[in-house]
Amino acid sequence: MDAFYASVEQRDFPEYAGRPVIVGGLGGRGVVAAASYEARQFGIHSAMPMVRARALCSDAVYVTPRMQRYREVSGQIFRVFNETTPLVEGLSLDEAFLDVTGSVRLFGGVRRIGLVIRDRIADVTGLVASIGMAPNKFLAKLASDALKPAGFVEVRPDGIQAFLDPMPVGRLWGIGRKTEPHLRRRGILTIGQLRKADPEVLRLVLGNRSTHFLSLARGEDERPVQPGRADKSISHEVTFDKDLTDPHQMLAELQRQSEAVARRLRGKHLAARTVQVKIRDHRFHSVTRSRTLRAPSNSTATLYQVAAGLLKTWLCDHASTPVRLLGVGVSGLEDGTLNTPKLDQALDRIEDRYGPGKITHGLALSRQKPGKK
Repeated sequence: MDAFYASVEQRDFPEYAGRPVIVGGLGGRGVVAAASYEARQFGIHSAMPMVRARALCSDAVYVTPRMQRYREVSGQIFRVFNETTPLVEGLSLDEAFLDVTGSVRLFGGVRRIGLVIRDRIADVTGLVASIGMAPNKFLAKLASDALKPAGFVEVRPDGIQAFLDPMPVGRLWGIGRKTEPHLRRRGILTIGQLRKADPEVLRLVLGNRSTHFLSLARGEDERPVQPGRADKSISHEVTFDKDLTDPHQMLAELQRQSEAVARRLRGKHLAARTVQVKIRDHRFHSVTRSRTLRAPSNSTATLYQVAAGLLKTWLCDHASTPVRLLGVGVSGLEDGTLNTPKLDQALDRIEDRYGPGKITHGLALSRQKPGKK
């Protein structure tokens, strides 16, 4: 999807149409989660500090993420995918790989399938998608990014090198900001130049990964689409506008995050075996503490009890240490259909009916945003 979060905001609020829209944390330490294409013209991009974004475009519309809303729209999009093929591997709320090999005869060709998906998403959601069609996942991903927004690119087997060779070498998965300069100093600026480079030169820079990158430069990728790939973990974390030093406020934040994580678990009919707390202090030193449960759980009370215990243990050795970030995560996910406490079921029904944030545990009230009751 193109600028997914920002596009949902522009669709839901017509007065935002055509304006720069920036979604993210609105505090002094917030970061940009998504920027509309109007905002990108000012040089704003995801992961940019919000302070920098405001300096570049003070007149933009700045909104806090509405994750529940984005998940709802994502569900509509994925239903379109599953109408096309059962082989759907979701990468995030707004991106997926589809293996349409078995659907070609039904729909009348690969290009026709891409058109059907694009038009169906537009009809159902009013949003724009970029489609990349290719013989494998690596090429399809590059194709989907090639002409955003509203891109529609097909890479045929006989056109792979013509598509890949002119691209900057940094487009290869795994060639990052540290590796790319070393290649550039050796005159390797494009994927085509890497493909034709002396293998010994590549080994000097890439080590034992050189064979892997040469395969990608030839457009080779044997990974299958993995439908229904299960979540490995679920987490929620917050960077505070002002460092926290009050343990009561820290525990209140953990309560709020535990609610969010537990609700996501229950929404996916999952339970977790391991609970983890992430703590980053004022010096940017980060630590994680975790505990494995005797039995998997998706209970808000259980997750909070364990998370609070982990935090209190850390506080015993770090009393009065200013805390910049707190997070709660869970892993070791299993089926949790039969494990949900009745109280949590009741709370979930209330949220489903009246919307998120309408009911919460008392401790978490102090961490709610102004205006929420």
